Amino acid sequence: MDFDHPSALCNKLAAGELDLALVSSFEFLRNPTYRIVDDISISSAGPVYSVIVAYRGGISGVDEIEIDPASETSGNLLRCLLAELNLAPRLRRTMTSVIGARRARLLIGDQAIRFREKHTEEFDFWDLGEQWNKLVGLSFVYALWLIRPEVRDFKSLANRLREIRDENLADIDSLISEEIDFDHDFCRRYYRENLRFSFGEKEKAGLREFNERCWEQRLLPQEQLEAGASDWDLPLRCV
Repeated sequence: MDFDHPSALCNKLAAGELDLALVSSFEFLRNPTYRIVDDISISSAGPVYSVIVAYRGGISGVDEIEIDPASETSGNLLRCLLAELNLAPRLRRTMTSVIGARRARLLIGDQAIRFREKHTEEFDFWDLGEQWNKLVGLSFVYALWLIRPEVRDFKSLANRLREIRDENLADIDSLISEEIDFDHDFCRRYYRENLRFSFGEKEKAGLREFNERCWEQRLLPQEQLEAGASDWDLPLRCV
């Protein structure tokens, strides 16, 4: 089992050092040759709580947003949402400046949750999952289990991953009781209300919509843009 940084897992999967990995959904969009483990994702169907822009004042008044260069899916989701609102703040790939009147920060995962707990009264929070759902009325897919195309036993691997997902969801209360970093009541709400762990038709439609908007914003690899690949060309080889 490899618990490396998400961006490192993407690189290892692309290089063939891993046969399968739970990685950013954008990794699939820029290289749609992988098989997707069907019925499993990390998604949201509304507010996700842990993918946010922290800012002061109105979002339209922000001139600069700091983003983590490792968070490609969230960074590109942010670009798509800003384009829809005709906003064009400068996006900086650093995490050093203080959040100010015209400077914001994209936060994801545990970092976002801790920041919200500590600074609830100090900042406004733009929830990217909520904004996406308002915009398109679909789920947003943050991560997928991807299997390299040359792997032969992909069916048994996919079946086992679905079994593990089901076992974990059935035992979610026990898993939450072992949590030491966050309040247990919060964890119950977060895992039951904010996150989704399926990859059904709404999630697939949301992924195709994200692909289309990334294509429109020229966020995909140049060879795909030159080929004119769009959402109707996105092959979802689910297993």
